[in-house]
Amino acid sequence: MEPSSDDCGVAALAAGGGNKKQQPQLGRSLTYHHGGHRRGRGRAQLADEPRARADAVVLYTTSLRGVRRTFADCCSSRAILRGLRVAVDERDVSMDASLRGELQALLAARGRGFSLPQLLVGGKLVGGADEVRRLHESGQLRRLLRGAAGQDPAFVCAACGGARFAPCPACDGARKVFDEEQGRARRCGDCNENGLVRCAYCSSS
Repeated sequence: MEPSSDDCGVAALAAGGGNKKQQPQLGRSLTYHHGGHRRGRGRAQLADEPRARADAVVLYTTSLRGVRRTFADCCSSRAILRGLRVAVDERDVSMDASLRGELQALLAARGRGFSLPQLLVGGKLVGGADEVRRLHESGQLRRLLRGAAGQDPAFVCAACGGARFAPCPACDGARKVFDEEQGRARRCGDCNENGLVRCAYCSSS
């Protein structure tokens, strides 16, 4: 069965959309990411980096359907982690070029070619869809995720609606801000190439 866009896609963000003052309703979540809320794009913790939290679960995916197999694999890995009721920091490389660069650097350091999805636990690279599926079927994935923050699989972040990104609060998604000293518009330094920032309530770094 073709994965539905409701289950697998990342919600589209209209320019200026969303309520920037809305606070997340976390009532359905069992436990949450630690370390407080952060604003901005963040940075991946590369494999074996000592600062990576031991319980951080990061899944690099794409919401683009250009390659059907890749999209289906992303959905499959997401569904497995959701079934295990763990909180996942999902990083959609199609929404932010810097996330793609992070993953490319991580895989290159391990001598691996670029592929999606990719799962990291505590900063350690677990692997792609085949590895996730194999570990899940053998029961090792559950043990690997022991201690990770839990989350109700039905939980949807009220701050971003599950999109994992929000319009930049500094420029409202326009990617430019007016510099009063120079008397002209300049490129906003807070957002990505799409005028978005990562949701402060869904990301772990």
